[in-house]
Amino acid sequence: MVADSISGVLSKEMLERFQERAPTYDRDNTFFQEDFDELREAGYLYAAVPKELGGLGMNLAQVAACQRRISYYAPATALGVNMHFYWTGVAADVWRSGDKSVEWILAETMNDHVFAAGHAEQGTDIPLLTSTTVAERVEGGYRFTGHKFFGSMSPVWTYLGLHGLDNSDPEAPKIIHAFMPRGTEGYEIKEVWDTLGMRATQSQDTILDGAFIPDRYIGRVVPAGAAGIDLFTLGIFAWALTTFSNVYYGIAQRVLEMTIEAVKGKSSIALTRSMAHHPEVQHAIAEMVMEMEAIAPQLDKVAEDWSNGVDHGQAWVIKLVGAKYRAVEGAWKVVDAALDVTGGFGIFKKSPIERLWRDARLGKIHPGNYALSHEFVAKVALGIDPDEPPRWG
Repeated sequence: MVADSISGVLSKEMLERFQERAPTYDRDNTFFQEDFDELREAGYLYAAVPKELGGLGMNLAQVAACQRRISYYAPATALGVNMHFYWTGVAADVWRSGDKSVEWILAETMNDHVFAAGHAEQGTDIPLLTSTTVAERVEGGYRFTGHKFFGSMSPVWTYLGLHGLDNSDPEAPKIIHAFMPRGTEGYEIKEVWDTLGMRATQSQDTILDGAFIPDRYIGRVVPAGAAGIDLFTLGIFAWALTTFSNVYYGIAQRVLEMTIEAVKGKSSIALTRSMAHHPEVQHAIAEMVMEMEAIAPQLDKVAEDWSNGVDHGQAWVIKLVGAKYRAVEGAWKVVDAALDVTGGFGIFKKSPIERLWRDARLGKIHPGNYALSHEFVAKVALGIDPDEPPRWG
């Protein structure tokens, strides 16, 4: 069923065009505009919207499989459009629960609006649960002041999902989740994106200077910290971490296949047959294959459990964070090993492996990073409140 959903929206011919354009987007540090236009034309941006509301009705498992497939051909395109599903998928899950408070997100999606995420902040390693951005309650809404980093799809979003801290009551600080329309006054997109990898996402900074967002675009008001994790917030973690993971798994899939083909055709004066018969090469390939075999079942099980409404309680934190950590770490091991196995030609800019190596490295930086992943998983497993200070030391 998942395969049918994917092939119906993401044709191989379209994805091959994405693959052809990816090196140019990377070289020129430009947004994947043509890819985005094709995805929109194919109806892919409606993927997570329930069929009852006019969308394709895909669940997390199905969207994750689609994202894995796109990433195989064009990782930055997959990662960028991920941010749209970050919100539409969450809104769909909340809608299916009987809560219609964010149904408007789904309606706007069907009206061809594009959602993106503005959560990353300097000095805030726990995304969503706290914030350095100030959310000030005013008549009719909130004013937001702060600096957001890594705002993927900056050239095309029409709503930026963001959060800020309302600390007007220090005894009960609140996180305000809001959606800022592009026409809002009081913000600036600062073009700073010139990075190691995932260059086509064009994840620019967003400077908020008292940007007013009316109450109708406030998605949630929840307690700061882990106490504020409800279906909406946990859904963000589920959709973001699971789809991120599949993007990086897709990179590793392609690199592994390229590496296998490369060693089959590579020769050495020390061998009478191809390098595929070299025992060290075989060992490296075996390690890469086994790493990939270990990642996929975990990713698929987490996505399927979420899609099927399995109640893991607090263990969802372990499962979501653990799957993301294992996927990006494993994918990086595979891609980094490929550079060794394929040899010196892999370091040239004309080599796809060089670009994919740079893209794959960014997975380890995505929240939650190494330190945060271990902290959260350990605290939940040990029964320690994730908010308990001091967090480290």
